[in-house]
Parts: sequence; structure tokens; C-alpha cells
Amino acid sequence: MPVSPLISRYILPAALQLLYASLRITVTPRGNELPDKGKIIAFWHGKMIAGWLFAKTLCPGKTISAVVSLSDDGRTLADSLERLGFLLIRGSSSKGGEEVKRLIEETLLREGVIAITPDGPRGPVHQFKYGTLKLASRARYPIVFAEIHYAKKWTLDNWDRFEIPKPFSKVSIHLHILELPEFKNDNELHSYTKKLSDRLSHV
Repeated sequence: MPVSPLISRYILPAALQLLYASLRITVTPRGNELPDKGKIIAFWHGKMIAGWLFAKTLCPGKTISAVVSLSDDGRTLADSLERLGFLLIRGSSSKGGEEVKRLIEETLLREGVIAITPDGPRGPVHQFKYGTLKLASRARYPIVFAEIHYAKKWTLDNWDRFEIPKPFSKVSIHLHILELPEFKNDNELHSYTKKLSDRLSHV
């Protein structure tokens, strides 16, 4: 059921900011470990409540482009993210895929920042899409994967095991800097994607 624009554009963004401000977040590694050029920030679809706003704190002063699907749920998310100061790239691997790739590449070439949920918008849960890794490899830009854990949370019974952190919960975020190899063929890409997804699927 579509959400009212009043909720998606005003109530939800304000609620997310209040909840995020209450969280006690610890990030590792610290310091100047992040790539200083354009980058892709990724986190699982079920962790997006902290993921989107963490991306903004990770790149202060940068405008971040969020990749959001064209579904009704995507429209609700897009309304909220736009209100929170994100630029939007609308589409997914199943709808508008080529245009999404073009806009991501243009953003990276301008040394911009992309935020993405690599298992969204419909799963499989905790599995990278081939296109995300192929694009990052071809453009030679790293993926900064945020491994997010909530000490206290509610977990929904849906495909992505969506998690809502409880107010004032401790949150640990570990950053994985993924420098992708060049793939000679699709078999190498598919093998790497499976291994990477298996390694990060427990987070």
C-alpha cells in the first residue's frame, strides 16, 4: 500500500534522524583508511535504517547519490532520502538498469559518492548483484561495505529480515574496503560474487 507523501517526506525523515541521533555508534577501522576518490558505499537492504544516514556521516560535505528502485516502496524511500539531502538515481537491475549504470558511472567519474543496497530491492538476501561488482571493477572504484550490527533491535519477518534498531541501542559498524580485481570473463565475475557474498552474508 502506498504511503502518504506527508509521511514519506516529513514524518519518516524526522523520525529516522531522531532515531539515528540516539544510537551509540562505534566504527572500525578509524582514521584515514577510506579511499579519497569517488566511492561506492554499500550495506545490506535490511540494515538501511542506519546505513543511509551513516553514509552521510562517513562523507561529510559530500552530496551522496542513492540508488533506489522504482517500486512503491522505492518511492517512499526516495521521498525520505531526498528530504534528507540525497540525490536520487531511480531504478534497479530489473527496471532501468542501463540508465542506472550510466548515472552511477557519471557520478563516480565526477568523484562523487554512491550509496547502494547490493541485495536490493528484492533479494536474494545478502547476495551482491553481478552488475554492482562488474561496474565497480570496470570503473576501478572501491566499494566501502558497512557491516552493521545492532545490539538491540526488532526484526521483521520479510525477505530482507529488515532490522529496526531500538532507540539508544549500541551499534557497531565495521568497514570493509573492497578493491575489486579485473574480471576476464563472466565466470570469474560470478565466482567472485558468490565468494564475496558468502563472506559477508553473516554480517
